[in-house]
Amino acid sequence: MDFKFEIFVLVEKPVAQVYAAVYEPQQLSKYFTTGGASAPLQAGETVTWEFHDFPGAFPVKVLKSEQKRVIAFEWEANEGGYNTTTEFSFEDLGPHTTKVTVKESGWQHTQKGLESSYGNCFGWTHMLCCLKVWLEHGINLREGSFKPSEKVA
Repeated sequence: MDFKFEIFVLVEKPVAQVYAAVYEPQQLSKYFTTGGASAPLQAGETVTWEFHDFPGAFPVKVLKSEQKRVIAFEWEANEGGYNTTTEFSFEDLGPHTTKVTVKESGWQHTQKGLESSYGNCFGWTHMLCCLKVWLEHGINLREGSFKPSEKVA
């Protein structure tokens, strides 16, 4: 059995606006990367994400970036020593609705790998909720959600 997951949310905004909220560092930093994002998620680049509630810099190696369609990247698994692959896909469901799907896979078949996959599923679910609430209502749902020592995606 592979350790992987797929989750989604519908955002009541146009696909271009939703894609930009994930791709552009200044937007991503308003609701997710609370410590900042170093650059856009452009294919071939490695960017850094930082979080006030999970200290440290996280290198994100961008594998694919197709405007209004997909962003895929690799980053180190929570237990270290290898990378997992995350893919965001953006589906235009009409002029004011976008389906955002997040898939992640690649964990080692160990107890720590299993635990990391569940942790990241939680983290990405929270991220999608934050994205939706930010774009639809201008509220930063992540702010104050976690203690600095708690780990999230």
